[in-house]
Amino acid sequence: MAQTGSQSSTFPEIVELNVGGQVYVTRLETLATVPNSLLWTKFTQSSPGDLPKDSKGRFFFDRDGFLFRYILDYLRDSELFLPEFFKERRRLQREADFFQLPELSRRLAAVSKDTDTEDSEEAELNSPATTTSSSDRTLRSPGASAGYITIGYRGSYTIGRDIQADAKFRRVARITVCSKISLAKEVFGDTLNESRDPDRPPDKYTARYYLKYNFLEQAFDRLAEAGFHMVACNSTGTCSYASNDPGEDKLWTSYTEYVFSR
Repeated sequence: MAQTGSQSSTFPEIVELNVGGQVYVTRLETLATVPNSLLWTKFTQSSPGDLPKDSKGRFFFDRDGFLFRYILDYLRDSELFLPEFFKERRRLQREADFFQLPELSRRLAAVSKDTDTEDSEEAELNSPATTTSSSDRTLRSPGASAGYITIGYRGSYTIGRDIQADAKFRRVARITVCSKISLAKEVFGDTLNESRDPDRPPDKYTARYYLKYNFLEQAFDRLAEAGFHMVACNSTGTCSYASNDPGEDKLWTSYTEYVFSR
């Protein structure tokens, strides 16, 4: 049986949620920010025993776990800041409707109104950075085409047994380029090493080019000059011992990719 709002203290101050398999931790007051919303109802008008839980006792909601991060951001700040080139606005509006957040749903609907294509949607909202798109285009040479370029690099460093000591970084081994051939040549010119994939037609793609640079910032400068913006990045790392002795320095190896778009 539902309890009154005065008994909402039966919930812990810090609440763990499982939304579609994604785990979130937030304050009870954050979930109750918007009166009459679904989360406000669940966490102020019910008791913990009324809500479904996963195997670890976290309150479970069978919704899109990725998009819930934006729902939670909105509850925290009463504002919505979406990443550049965000293409799931209509799905996010559906989530806002489910969680009974009419103001958020209204904002999303206003942006999506009369924009039936994703390209037109991208020009309308998201972040203040999108308002510079027209000036960005002036950086392109005449006839320059849109597209993506991915920059990747591998790096390694060692950390001694005393973790307070400075890490010993090693030189970046190679900066790779993945993109359409014509786009890579336009941006990087003679700084591009094509020896691993020579004589490729300009309309084909490659993941085997690399740059004659020692610093990532050199590549980033060239991309910025050509009107590109970073839209995503990811990194992975592994750790091993420099020798079979666990007391020796640890050797860390990482691989990182940066995705640029124009």
